Amino acid sequence: MTGYTETTVVISGFDDNIMKKFSKVSLIVGGLLLLVGLTGILAPQILSLVASAFLGWLFLIGGALSLYFAFLARWRSAVAWIKPVLLLLAGFLILLNPLAGVVAIALLLAFYLFLDAFASFALARFMKPAKGWGWMASNGVISVALALLLVFAWPADSAVLVGLYLGISLMFDGLSLLLLGLASRQNG
Repeated sequence: MTGYTETTVVISGFDDNIMKKFSKVSLIVGGLLLLVGLTGILAPQILSLVASAFLGWLFLIGGALSLYFAFLARWRSAVAWIKPVLLLLAGFLILLNPLAGVVAIALLLAFYLFLDAFASFALARFMKPAKGWGWMASNGVISVALALLLVFAWPADSAVLVGLYLGISLMFDGLSLLLLGLASRQNG
């Protein structure tokens, strides 16, 4: 494949036919995500509590399914029952006190942002002097700043920051899908 890069090959997998097929879905999902994101930005505490409750329910469902599997497998070891019990307990505790779940999510988000920054800096160093390495380094700086903001505001402002971060992320996801859907309609 002379003249082509790996990036070109991956991007060329999204041809016009695929984009036309999914343009309506992109517009609908993009609009909904944009709406949820904007709502989250305007009421970040509510989005934080919804995310915490969602996580609690996921833990409960995961714990129940793991418990059922352990029962079907007739595991006799106490170790096999630890995961299902911990998932059920964590889900129950998060649903009982969703604000504590938000505080835990804030710490996990800060940890993720630090890891994202590390990866961005490493990739920027690897890419340098190629075009775009500065953008990757800038992404690392922003991730560190957001992580530090979470850490220093923790736990008092966790509900506001988690909801705000989720709202901004959902808003840009929705905006991207909307623009993608509009662009594919214009090309068709």
